Amino acid sequence: MNIGFRVSSHSAVDSPTRNDFHGIRCSSSMAYSYEPHYFEDFEAGQEFVSVGRTVTESDFVMHSALTGDWTELHTNADYAEDNAFGERIAHGPMTFVQATGFVYRTGIVERTALAFLGMNYMDLPNPVFIGDTISMEMEVTETKDVSSRDDAGLVVIDCEVTKEDDTVVLQGDMKFLIKTRAEADDPHA
Repeated sequence: MNIGFRVSSHSAVDSPTRNDFHGIRCSSSMAYSYEPHYFEDFEAGQEFVSVGRTVTESDFVMHSALTGDWTELHTNADYAEDNAFGERIAHGPMTFVQATGFVYRTGIVERTALAFLGMNYMDLPNPVFIGDTISMEMEVTETKDVSSRDDAGLVVIDCEVTKEDDTVVLQGDMKFLIKTRAEADDPHA
């Protein structure tokens, strides 16, 4: 598997950190690139790590423009300065949308996801500010055959988005309908 990262010295006696990937110390700024996964490739307990990205003013503006949510807590610096967080905070839905982007950017659902089916839960315990760098860790928690379909199965992935200082800003799971290998191998599909 080509995961595209630099290897640095890492002793087996060192305690693992969120930047460890199968015993290899990785830079937190490195992009991980996984192969597309079909339903049969997913197993409970599998873990994936996203790239990081810095949240920008443009993210706030584009999210507001797309959704029509121009709430001053997100868009008015003077107003936000006098409120609980002391500055503008990201829209909660924007943090969720960025999390879905992290799943896509890993490559695991590239051309294999038939549908995003929703979430069982989502919590946003801390705010995201302009300038925060966020990334996501994922763990497959469930795979299940879907009785009404023979071309796909259900994959549930627990997700945790954190800032550069490990502050958790989103926890939740995402449910995907993922193609089977048989579906991919069928030339008429």
